[in-house]
Amino acid sequence: MSNRIKESNITPGAVTSDKIAPGTISASNITPGTITGTQIAPATVQGSNIAPATITAPNIGPAAITAPLMGPAAVGASNIAPGAITTTQISPTAGIVSGQIAPGTIANDRLANTGITINGTTIALGASGTIVAGTDWQAVVTADGSTVTTASAGEGYFIDTTSNAHTINLPSSPSQGDEVHIIDYAGTFGTNNVTVGRNGSNIDGGAVNATLATNRLSSRFVYIDATLGWRAILDDASTNYGPTYIAATGGTVTTSGDFKIHTFTGDGCFVVSQLGSLGGPSNVDYLVVAGGGSGATQHAGGGGAGGYRTSFPSPGCNAGAFPVSVTTYPITVGAGGAALPPGSGAALGNGNPGSNSVFSTITSTGGGGGGKYFNGTGSSGGSGGGGGSDAGTGGSGNTPPTSPSQGNNGGNGATHNTGGGGGGGGGGGAAVGANAVEGPSGGAGNGGAGAQNNIDGNNYYWAGGGGGAVIDSSASNAYAGNGGIGGGGGGANKRNSAGGAGGGSALNSGTNGGTQPSPSPGGPAAGGAGGANTGGGGGASGSDSGDPSGAGGKGIVIIRYRYQ
Repeated sequence: MSNRIKESNITPGAVTSDKIAPGTISASNITPGTITGTQIAPATVQGSNIAPATITAPNIGPAAITAPLMGPAAVGASNIAPGAITTTQISPTAGIVSGQIAPGTIANDRLANTGITINGTTIALGASGTIVAGTDWQAVVTADGSTVTTASAGEGYFIDTTSNAHTINLPSSPSQGDEVHIIDYAGTFGTNNVTVGRNGSNIDGGAVNATLATNRLSSRFVYIDATLGWRAILDDASTNYGPTYIAATGGTVTTSGDFKIHTFTGDGCFVVSQLGSLGGPSNVDYLVVAGGGSGATQHAGGGGAGGYRTSFPSPGCNAGAFPVSVTTYPITVGAGGAALPPGSGAALGNGNPGSNSVFSTITSTGGGGGGKYFNGTGSSGGSGGGGGSDAGTGGSGNTPPTSPSQGNNGGNGATHNTGGGGGGGGGGGAAVGANAVEGPSGGAGNGGAGAQNNIDGNNYYWAGGGGGAVIDSSASNAYAGNGGIGGGGGGANKRNSAGGAGGGSALNSGTNGGTQPSPSPGGPAAGGAGGANTGGGGGASGSDSGDPSGAGGKGIVIIRYRYQ
């Protein structure tokens, strides 16, 4: 009989670690099923007591191995034969704890699960890698009008169609549950659409491409099956949770940077449908210019410019200074004063006044007509008309008064029978009209300068005064009055020198005054008209025979606000 110890010869707890010489027990010394938990004293089993590959599954009774029977790190990989330990050999209630297993002992191939899978990507236990949880968002796609994007399942795309439309093709071999996300980056899908190419699969059951044409759209395409194909869900024109800005219609709308500009060259309505919030301003800036007055006839005074009122530039030029509400604002654009027909200045009287321009509570007053011949006082208005020759005084500007002032006074007339003299210049938005000067080297007054304003991004001048007229002699160098910068009409010269120049640097320049040289009449010596939609005053005419005066220029209303 071989030297083996039978289970019946071992009393419970008899075998302790001090009874076993290192390396004594080998697999051939253990009867299958002999070792059970009751035969082993606590912490008896040590790695030093077990010969390599000694422990095999047939030698271990069911649930024989419990934590109390083992010393720390007792079992090493070299002590266990391949495949020896199965779940039946380990006690379900007092089994092996981590302290009894030497580090590095259990390899991945001994585990039921060897990896972890997230979102379709598997990584082995103990390995490292990148797993995208959720949508894998790509860099912003800027549409150039020709490049086509091919989407991949699980990816999201921010598409910027500010300048061009774009095409994105869905994956060609999709699986059920594949997703592609598309978001309008710049809020411009409504202007430049995105075409979603089906790439061989149906979209909502049809063999057609999809078009995304709503601003701020967010779409998630999910593949269902071959019949339905892709379906867009959570299709949403998203709410803007950032600042909002004024939205409005009316007039001719242009943009300059972050601002919209509504220009009214005739009557209309400024309709506000949305105000700013969360830091977006609810104010606007305005420029309101009334119609200019017309000049008078017979070496008389030039017409005054229309009243000039503005809030621009407001502090920082970025918020506006005039609060608005969600409502409709009627806009009135004042007409220029009508030209006087040929005829005696004394009989026809002063030039015609311009009409008011109105936006909300802001009213700019029409320019005053030029003073008649002789000694006629210019009419008051936004800016006053120039005084008629020989001793007429300029009309009052800023009438009725506003703060800041909407205009300036007209210039005074001077005696005309000295070879010079004539009518005074009409007042302008930024300066008074010039006085006429008598004498051979004198002449009529220039129109007052208009005011420069960049509300529309063009740095134009507005509301130039009309030039006064002169009756020159062949022996003198008398001059006619020039129209003020900003659309003032030039004054006429009846007999010798050229008429006055129309005022430029404006949306529309004033026209030049006429001349009728002596001794061969070349007439008529008509006054120049104020520039259209500048509020410029009209120029005065040269005499009472066949010379009409210049009409005043029509006004304008411009409204500017931040829209993004």
